[in-house]
Amino acid sequence: MTTTMQTIGLVLFALALLHTFSTHFFEVLAHRSPRHAGLFHLLGEVEVVFGFWAFVLVAFMAVVDGGAAAVDYVESRHYTEPLFVFVVMVIAASRPVLETARALVRLLARLAPARAEVAQTWLGLALLPLAGSLITEPAAMTLAALMLAPSVFRPGMPEKWKYGALGVLFVNVSIGGTLTAYAAPPVLMVAGPWGWDSMYMLTHIGWRALVAVLVNATVITLLLRPHLRPLDVSVEGESAVPVPPLVACIHLGFLAAVVLLAHHPVLFLGLFLLFLGFTQAYQRYQDPLVLKEALLVAFFLAGLVVLGGMQQWWLQPVVSSLDATALFFGALGLTAITDNAALTYLGSLITGLSEHEKYMLVAGAVGGGGLTVIANAPNPAGAALLRRGFADESIGAIGLLLGALGPTCAAALLFLL
Repeated sequence: MTTTMQTIGLVLFALALLHTFSTHFFEVLAHRSPRHAGLFHLLGEVEVVFGFWAFVLVAFMAVVDGGAAAVDYVESRHYTEPLFVFVVMVIAASRPVLETARALVRLLARLAPARAEVAQTWLGLALLPLAGSLITEPAAMTLAALMLAPSVFRPGMPEKWKYGALGVLFVNVSIGGTLTAYAAPPVLMVAGPWGWDSMYMLTHIGWRALVAVLVNATVITLLLRPHLRPLDVSVEGESAVPVPPLVACIHLGFLAAVVLLAHHPVLFLGLFLLFLGFTQAYQRYQDPLVLKEALLVAFFLAGLVVLGGMQQWWLQPVVSSLDATALFFGALGLTAITDNAALTYLGSLITGLSEHEKYMLVAGAVGGGGLTVIANAPNPAGAALLRRGFADESIGAIGLLLGALGPTCAAALLFLL
């Protein structure tokens, strides 16, 4: 029997999805109506959408079930992932970490038999997403977005190729974290209950993801090649005081420690406060931290946690009713409108799934992780860092969907082998 709040939760979730796909429209309205530009810009912030509708849900819950029930529901949700994404995004985007990653990419690019800008772009779309299996997907997304922005996601690059590159980046980050059992949120949700370790992931899903990442990155780099300019052309902050190796090592140590403590928010938040103190002590080696962007991303993910928690009543029966092949394509499609970690979490609650069905569920969930901004937890981070390079400083849902179709199909074909 569907309750009143379940129905309200589904309706508000549908409105939030519609709002997510309409953010570009609000940005256009902001330019056409200067008098109300501030309001339209707020409504056009994709990171604000789910947090806003989560507050609407809590307000309805307080009216229907009482204030105590609303507070109990909000406090029953788990917010570790939004907090972790916030922390790791700020640290990974800090100048010492970013310059270290750039130096490594440049070194590898010099060894490649291609122009420097072509090699660096390929490495940004292939190597960094695969590095997400070690440093986690949100950190990989942050580094890749910041490194590619000056060359690919910039004014002057044809819009269709920017969306193509964005689709490849989102898909590659989603599947690139599957070489281990701890880096991709949708894998993490099932690794414990199903007994999947990193060796299992590498031999069943990871090697297929590796091939798909390399194919996707190669194809889009060839298409981008005539329009590329060297990544070093942009102002990167490296003309300022050089970062001492010790400071860079300390920043990398903070990043590694936060990754290792990703499931312990009290500890990694404490480390983050120490990190903020260190950046203040050595401010001359820092660029402004991306605190605003990271907070907006965390707000988005927290809203998704609150709204998504009301969708289990209809999602779980849908998932449990599908056979193996239908489960793959169902997960691939449902991921576009629900966070893929939420989808695999619901799958982990289903008893009696065969090993093949488990594989198909996870493969479909990670394969569809680039289709929309909400499909994979790191996507909002990439969107927040890259949207200024797009027309109207907004990423259109249709453009992203079209850009991600090709790389999604490539990943799906390899997962179905």
